[in-house]
Amino acid sequence: MSRPRLRRALRGALAALVPFALLGAFSGSAHAAPRAAWPEPVPVVSRVETADPVVFITLDDGWNHDPGAAKLLLDRRVPASLFLLPGAYSYDSGYFHGLLDQGRSRVENHTAGHPDLTTLDAAGQKAEVCGAREAHLAEFGDGPRLLRPPYGAYDATTRTTARACGAKALVTWTYDLTTWGADPVPMPRLKAGDIVLLHFNGTVEQDLRRVLVAAEAAGLEPAPLRDYVTE
Repeated sequence: MSRPRLRRALRGALAALVPFALLGAFSGSAHAAPRAAWPEPVPVVSRVETADPVVFITLDDGWNHDPGAAKLLLDRRVPASLFLLPGAYSYDSGYFHGLLDQGRSRVENHTAGHPDLTTLDAAGQKAEVCGAREAHLAEFGDGPRLLRPPYGAYDATTRTTARACGAKALVTWTYDLTTWGADPVPMPRLKAGDIVLLHFNGTVEQDLRRVLVAAEAAGLEPAPLRDYVTE
């Protein structure tokens, strides 16, 4: 083949390859582009690892606005974590404003409507968790930092949703010491870092007194859970 014909053949071959090279470059750029960030799952905490002589008192729901329980929390300056439902304070928010403004309690997230979160898709879980956060902010001016899923039920979606809705941890419990029937639950010997679950029900004042007596007998002081839960 003559030299001019060889040069023409090479130019034709290069021209044919250029579109494929450009396609590969664009395709490679697309694959290299970072994916949208997905929230890291929050840790799950059922007790706190600490050498401090502390115990953590948490109260759920908020339907029973027992004045005796409020007085006990205020008189003893108990730093309780209140995992409230928006509906439970919508008809009498003053009860909880008193606990927050005059005491050491803090409001945390227990969802908007108390569903089993594992039965909901990601959008449903976000509506429940972020919805409760927005309601708490609007009512109390303090955003919850901890999430307690109703019934203690959660999945991987719950943990990422919690992060997306401003929580730094998902909190369950070490002992549920709520009295639901005629007889109270046997009191365990509390240890440093235990998280006690109670509810704003008809026996909340008595349950609180039992837990405070048990904590004192074990040489423990109630402490703010927020301060001990780390990322």
